Amino acid sequence: MHPSSATPDPSLLAPDHPLADGRVADAPLLAALRGEQPAHRPVWFMRQAGRSLPEYREARRGTTMLESCLTPELATEITLQPVRRYGVDAAIFFSDIVVPMRLAGVGVDIAPGVGPVFERPIRTMDDVEALPQLGEPGDRGAFDTALDVIRETVRLTTAQLGETPLIGFAGAPFTLAAYMVDGRPSRDHLGARRLMLAAPDVWAALSAWTSRAAGLFLRAQVLAGASAVQLFDSWAGSLAASDYEESCLPFSAAALYAVADLPVPRIHFAAHGSHLLAPMAQAGATVMGVDYRLPLDAASRLLGGAYPLQGNVDPARLDAPADVLASHVLDVLARGAEAPGHVVNLGHGVPPETDPDQLQRVVDLVHERG
Repeated sequence: MHPSSATPDPSLLAPDHPLADGRVADAPLLAALRGEQPAHRPVWFMRQAGRSLPEYREARRGTTMLESCLTPELATEITLQPVRRYGVDAAIFFSDIVVPMRLAGVGVDIAPGVGPVFERPIRTMDDVEALPQLGEPGDRGAFDTALDVIRETVRLTTAQLGETPLIGFAGAPFTLAAYMVDGRPSRDHLGARRLMLAAPDVWAALSAWTSRAAGLFLRAQVLAGASAVQLFDSWAGSLAASDYEESCLPFSAAALYAVADLPVPRIHFAAHGSHLLAPMAQAGATVMGVDYRLPLDAASRLLGGAYPLQGNVDPARLDAPADVLASHVLDVLARGAEAPGHVVNLGHGVPPETDPDQLQRVVDLVHERG
């Protein structure tokens, strides 16, 4: 395993980076992520830029998901849309977890109504060894060159965000590897879990590759202008804690270590992963995301009060009557106040059918009462 931390070096950032030129110096999001108490509790939403917004559906008309992610002007527009509409305290980089694999040259597409579909699954050591070489940070190889489209999108986006910080994003190594083993979305990730146990050497080699891809993807976003990062593990919640610790934690640690020398907060979140919160905290994040199953005060106690927290409004309550939603948000605010810092978010992503007015109510309530 890589060391879980390194000494951040601000001199690694370009002079015109938002963290270096002072643009985001007073951002409530960054204060909360550092464990401070800003003037108001910051709020943003996972999947805030997406299908719940009519302007997103209009912008995406006639394009595929991956085309949208890899067209800098379009990805910038989509990233900015929820900031303009809601006044949230952060933009989240519009991307998809399979984008680094696509840029590396792996055959993958996103099938409408299905999700990521790979040309061929990765299940043997020969399969892993045939994957494209990714290089090291600073290497100007094929993968680093392909990441230029990501850097351009980040630059375009931060130029328009002003004082609002951009959060960089990557899928966690387990989720990426699980998709590659099954070749497509799976309900129980049985293929990945079988490989983990039956061929641990193959699993480790594949996970090392996905952790390198995720880490380099995050690093490119930060150096281009992102002021924080989030490692998102869609499927780790399917694992027992012991399996996570042995077969996944080292690789998430490696992905986060790729940006540990950069002066940015590192958020780690796993959907349905409350039972993994303690081992996940060992991976080197500085902020822990919490899903909607575990109250934030309980999460803070579980973590010894050592981490700022992000979360954890229940997405299902976005369709509830206004008074029910408001009561729930206020409860999240009260429980989140027990952590060293708190960023309001959902305990998962915004459902596609969400009424944008409901999200606006959450933002307004958090800013008023938080």
